[in-house]
Amino acid sequence: MSATAAALAPAPRAAIGLSTAGMTKVFGPLVALDDVSLDVRPGTIHTLLGENGAGKSTLVKCIMGFYQPTKGQVYVDGAPVTIASPRDAHALGIGMVYQHFTLVPSLTAAENLVISRADPPAVIDWRAEMKALAGFLDRMPFRVPLDVPVASLSAGEKQKLEILKQLYLDQRFLILDEPTSVLTPGEADEVLGLLRGMATAGELTILMISHKFREVTAYADDVTVLRRGRLAGKGAVKSLSVDEMSRMMIGDTRIRERAARKPFEGAATVLELAGLFALNDGGLPAVDGVSLKIKAGEIVGIAGVSGNGQSELVETLSGQRPLEDGRLFIHGKAYEPVREQMDGYKVFGLPEEPLKNAAVPQMTVAENIAFRSFDKPPIASLGWWLSPKVMRSKARELIASYRVKTPSPDEPIQNLSGGNVQRAILARELSGDVEVLIVANPCFGLDFASVSEIRSQIMDQRNRGAAVLLVSEDLDEILELADRVAVMSGGRIDYVVPIAEADRTSIGRAMAGH
Repeated sequence: MSATAAALAPAPRAAIGLSTAGMTKVFGPLVALDDVSLDVRPGTIHTLLGENGAGKSTLVKCIMGFYQPTKGQVYVDGAPVTIASPRDAHALGIGMVYQHFTLVPSLTAAENLVISRADPPAVIDWRAEMKALAGFLDRMPFRVPLDVPVASLSAGEKQKLEILKQLYLDQRFLILDEPTSVLTPGEADEVLGLLRGMATAGELTILMISHKFREVTAYADDVTVLRRGRLAGKGAVKSLSVDEMSRMMIGDTRIRERAARKPFEGAATVLELAGLFALNDGGLPAVDGVSLKIKAGEIVGIAGVSGNGQSELVETLSGQRPLEDGRLFIHGKAYEPVREQMDGYKVFGLPEEPLKNAAVPQMTVAENIAFRSFDKPPIASLGWWLSPKVMRSKARELIASYRVKTPSPDEPIQNLSGGNVQRAILARELSGDVEVLIVANPCFGLDFASVSEIRSQIMDQRNRGAAVLLVSEDLDEILELADRVAVMSGGRIDYVVPIAEADRTSIGRAMAGH
């Protein structure tokens, strides 16, 4: 192939169909995928649904050639194919856009496209390449600037470039792994809408892994649902309700119903953030003059695309990152996030990735649950004597109350699933009186039942009068739980609106910095 052959191809291939029959993958004693058959029609968007551990990633890795199935067959346009590696998948026109970007930030979009080819030339004729790339973009439904470093592109432009890269390589069956997780609502609708147009035109087929029912119902033609490695259901999206798809995902698992939102009239301000400034790990401004007030019995949700200062803000509020300037107040009194004041002001929290940020992985579930109370009666006596028996007894009560699935209180917390780590930390943080609750992406990567349980716990604390600051990259979560929405962009909060006045379009513009 010549240096510019891929870009100069006069017409794209038509969309291709793909199916699997009896796909099974066994890892030692674990059956990760058990007799799964999938049929993705050419020129359609097909969604793959399922909770974490359901087998979605294993299935697409078998299709892409990262894994070899224990048994089963892949068919492309009805013909059996052998895919021994991702190179084989690419040769068949199958590409994948991953949840996290695979671009080289310091290179331009044009450079990223050219080096993605299997045989880039040793000496590149950039005049010819740029002409060929311009012609390629003329055939595409969306564009990105070719001559600026990828690092300077927005998250939406990076996601578009990832998709364009696959189309540039003439991949006509795309696997998209949570393609909108880093996009604003407007960017998500734009990207999915344009891909929908290409699929309808017969130019592209898409298999999309997603957990967002709004996007599934708006853009997908068909859905396949996996549960515990097996096929749980499938069908045309237009003939299935969200409840039916949910039941396919979770089976008979009991889902806790959330309490109604209790009204609070004339509530006083509990937590105040006054002109907070903080730096990121590179010493650059990350939190830039953030001011916010949260009342008793109120959830304020901070929305924003990842990387706009939310993580640094949470770390500042939890005492994990120094505050460069600004003040914190609780009930009008100066507050510092140190253990003594957290205890006195009844400030609790659930940080992002709690196994990493709120637990000691090698210590037991009981020990981790006791971090807030190990030096107080009844666990401690005489100011220093710690009773393991009392600690384990208290842990058993909380494990039962919060439905933490663990073999025993003495199990290392790192051996628990993500959802059960979250429940254990919540049991610790919410077992006493809570006046301020700070939570960050509390449901990221969790199963459907755990998401429902944790969101219910957050609402319960709000209804008991706690002031809740909810930082989440899941806009649906914020719209579901928050009383007010604040948007963080470029380290600042310049948009705050009551939930009754919130709409996705305005929030999306604020998330994009407009």
